[in-house]
Amino acid sequence: MEPAINGALKLLFLFDNVSLDIDRRELRRDGELRSIEPQVFDLLEFLVRNRDRMVTRDDVLAAVWNGRIVSESTLASRISAARVAIGDNGDDQRLIRTVLRKGIRFVGMVREEGGYAAAPTKTPAERPALPLPDKPSIAVLPFSNMSGDPEQDYFADGICEDIITGLSKLRWFFVIARNSSFIYKGKAVDLRHVGLELGVRYVLEGSVRKSGGRVRITAQLIDAETGKHIWADRYDRDLIDIFALQDEITKKVVAVIEPKLLEAEGIRSQYRSPEDLGAWNMLIRANSQFWRLTKDESQAAITLLKQLVERYPLYAPAHSMLAFFLLVSRQGGWHMMEPQVAQAAYLAARAVELDDSDPWAHLALGFVAFTKRSTDEAVEEFQRALDLHPNFAAAHGFLGCTLAFDARSDQAIDHLEQAIRMSPHDPQNALLNAALAAAHYQASRYDEAVGIAHKAIQQRFELTNGHRIYVASLAQAGRMDEARAALARLQELHPDNSIAWIERNVPYTAGPMAKFLEGLRKAGLQ
Repeated sequence: MEPAINGALKLLFLFDNVSLDIDRRELRRDGELRSIEPQVFDLLEFLVRNRDRMVTRDDVLAAVWNGRIVSESTLASRISAARVAIGDNGDDQRLIRTVLRKGIRFVGMVREEGGYAAAPTKTPAERPALPLPDKPSIAVLPFSNMSGDPEQDYFADGICEDIITGLSKLRWFFVIARNSSFIYKGKAVDLRHVGLELGVRYVLEGSVRKSGGRVRITAQLIDAETGKHIWADRYDRDLIDIFALQDEITKKVVAVIEPKLLEAEGIRSQYRSPEDLGAWNMLIRANSQFWRLTKDESQAAITLLKQLVERYPLYAPAHSMLAFFLLVSRQGGWHMMEPQVAQAAYLAARAVELDDSDPWAHLALGFVAFTKRSTDEAVEEFQRALDLHPNFAAAHGFLGCTLAFDARSDQAIDHLEQAIRMSPHDPQNALLNAALAAAHYQASRYDEAVGIAHKAIQQRFELTNGHRIYVASLAQAGRMDEARAALARLQELHPDNSIAWIERNVPYTAGPMAKFLEGLRKAGLQ
């Protein structure tokens, strides 16, 4: 076969009434292009390429999920989607056959065609790649309407547009506008090509399937450079109020994407020296280090941020994050309160001067007011951060902390639980669970406080605030032997811990402080 001018090497797998174009990552059935999720395409390609043998579950995980462990339901749903895409089903298993406790095999008759295809116009992969911005960049592709009803496109489009709007409010990220990402609507695309064509590092894609009075929405975040899946989730809901449902799903997806992108960026920068890092990369490395929540890594992150402030004195996020980390590290019992608060107060004020619309700057100002026991001022700043960034889990969380330490327990619990729901795997949840325990403690619900405080300790053993509320809660619940044993562990972790230290460094307001110390004194703290 002679190559066409400017042609591209092409590989087609043909079976039944299906053609699988590996180069273009397109699936056609009866000659019509069909929508297929990238991960399902990867699974189908793997099965077809290995049709001469039975492949095990481990083989599939290694090839499609890069060795990451996924649930049986996730694997089963992808296999089911692959069958649907090629006109098969789990009952007939004409093409994809599952053998119990052995594996899975593609059993259809396959013909391969290879050669060169004419390319009169440039494909996305051949177009000049746009340079990546100097901060994390993401495109939200139109969500696929899997309902079989074209009139339901509006619902899938609405979810996608709301997510784009929500992500655009996150100042950390560069978000591709709706009109650019929607050119891919209805097309089977290679996400690596999308990343190159739009100049983004990450792509969010998903699908919407409505059936009767129920809807299933799936979303997955993918590294466009490597094709690696960073996060995926599924939401099953009743269709009662469509607009309320769109708002709920948007908030959940936006809230979970922010920490996942920050984590991914932290991994990218952790092997580079500070001399090689620009402002954003220094910031994100410090963020990644700090949230391991150990004394040494906390100090390393703070040192890096101090270098960042010196090197980029007009970079507002450096000032606000340094202020925030100085104050959080004090909660861990790693530093005394007074010098940390004075330095953090200056940095937070400077961050607001540099950029009053930075939600992290107002988060830092709120934390400063919290540590000074100025509850109303703290609430005002945290609320300002939420006005700027409605899905800011940290702002909800530390607003909840402030309210808990002022014995406004019901309000505190609402904000703390919302923060944890918004970012359920966030490292800061050890701090938030300790505050949640404090809220229950101040409401005299000591058994609940014991359970939540124990969870905080399990999440981050080295953080002493979880231990303190645990000791006090055990004592107030009448579990004195356990309280004394817990106090002994706390003193090993934090030898300077005392009634006087707590009065200086733990920012309860007067009445709640007296109640907190009552429990600690019962346990034997002096």
